Amino acid sequence: MVKRKHPEGGNGSADVGSETALDDVVETAEPAAAGKPEALCAPDLEMELSEARDEAASHLDDFLRARAELENLHKRAARDIENAHKYGLERFMTELLPVMDSVELGLSAADGADAEKLREGLELTLKLFEAASEKFGLQEVNPEGQSFDPEYHQAMSMQDAAGVAPGTVITVVQKGYVLNERLLRPAMVIVAK
Repeated sequence: MVKRKHPEGGNGSADVGSETALDDVVETAEPAAAGKPEALCAPDLEMELSEARDEAASHLDDFLRARAELENLHKRAARDIENAHKYGLERFMTELLPVMDSVELGLSAADGADAEKLREGLELTLKLFEAASEKFGLQEVNPEGQSFDPEYHQAMSMQDAAGVAPGTVITVVQKGYVLNERLLRPAMVIVAK
């Protein structure tokens, strides 16, 4: 018979054989060996440790390679941005070189040339310049005869003009320019009252 303390503090005793008292009895036997994990021997632990170290070394190598690749990518991007700033106008300037050549030829030929030939050379040079500019999205704003648009025009003054609706551009003092749908310079205009 196993003696146990009564839950209310008494010194009662219970019969181990009784079915109602079985769950209250404190087990004194050792835990069953079936629920216990088998003890690992030293070679197994060393092998697991070796595998874990190999895996950790592999992950460290992967990390270092990824970090080096990221640093190289960052340096390459910075170099590309620097080159874009430095050489961004290269194509545009290449297109302007024939214009410069034409102006130089015109100046050298201007000494003994008549005014008509000089004018013709200047017109051809201007056409070269306009063609080069249009390749890069430069558009002229020449609003003569159109309604005044404050987004693209800058009014210098207003004048009375017979037969012209008020708010109409009657004179363009200086042309404006738009580059790829963005205003570079507004057209300087005189507007009808």
